[in-house]
Amino acid sequence: MAKERFSKTVNIQNRQARFEYEILDKYTAGIVLTGTEIKSIREGKVNLQDGYCYFKQGEVFVKGVNISPYAQGTHYNHEATRERKLLLKKTEIRKMEGKIEEKGLTLVPLRLFINDRGFAKMEIAVARGKKLHDKRDSMRERDAKRELDRMKI
Repeated sequence: MAKERFSKTVNIQNRQARFEYEILDKYTAGIVLTGTEIKSIREGKVNLQDGYCYFKQGEVFVKGVNISPYAQGTHYNHEATRERKLLLKKTEIRKMEGKIEEKGLTLVPLRLFINDRGFAKMEIAVARGKKLHDKRDSMRERDAKRELDRMKI
């Protein structure tokens, strides 16, 4: 049997965001994609590390997310780092916009996944940047957890 090119479950994490930011609130948003982008996502060729979200005329966009061009695509292939519109309810958008303007927070993409119905979704978070000592605490906690896991095995 031939190896399948497309994965049934896609769960691409932005681990750097969890280290750099303190997550306050999470939202799941649909994402507007063009032709070959969904095929690249199903192959798992996505990089969320440099991505960020912003508001433009009452809508939310994500920029800096790199979805690699599809290998079997023709001249209709997509641009790798274009800005993509996120699909959220207006009440959620207003709520996020209020938090971000009020407290100086930011919107970061946490993960990209494909739901049960086959649609690409992006989990975004309202987050606050961590200070250096907070990052050290996170590293210390992670190392302690790793040591405990080693002891149990």
